[in-house]
Amino acid sequence: MIAAMMTAANLGARITGWGFVVFTVGSIAWSIVGLSTGQTNLLATNGFLTLINLIGIWRWLGKQRAYEDGGKSATEASRRSAAPTLFMATGISGMPVEDETGDRLGKAVEALITCNDGNISYVVVSSNGIGGIGEDLRAVARADLTFACDRLIVRNSRAFYENLPALSDGEWPAYPGETKGAAAS
Repeated sequence: MIAAMMTAANLGARITGWGFVVFTVGSIAWSIVGLSTGQTNLLATNGFLTLINLIGIWRWLGKQRAYEDGGKSATEASRRSAAPTLFMATGISGMPVEDETGDRLGKAVEALITCNDGNISYVVVSSNGIGGIGEDLRAVARADLTFACDRLIVRNSRAFYENLPALSDGEWPAYPGETKGAAAS
């Protein structure tokens, strides 16, 4: 159960990877039980699960961790250089979002990028709710946002943000401010 919570929480490559380590220890233990008691089905099932868990370890403690470490090192290096300050695009999800006075509005859950030029069209912000239950989602246009290294700032008041239309689950607009029923191009 601990490994499942670590993996499901998706708190980064290291936490997820260590969840797979716990899964692997469990599947090896059950394989030993299956081998020592002659339960071939238990042995076969957990032998297969051990293989899957080892792939999870390689994926999350190996490759994904290397991607995250590379992005973090570029971010840190950019803060010490004359080059523009960088942050990882994958880091937008989960970034805190504040209004112009510094009051927390919520957190970014996704950024939508235009295909033709690669620019951010809008960021979906989640507010209220706990763990995604009872949350309100709103699309904030790129023009209304300032990107800081560790947060996003809505260049307006809380009232402006709260007056943005709430998004329906799975029904996000083609562009920020699109009215319901408008044709997407």
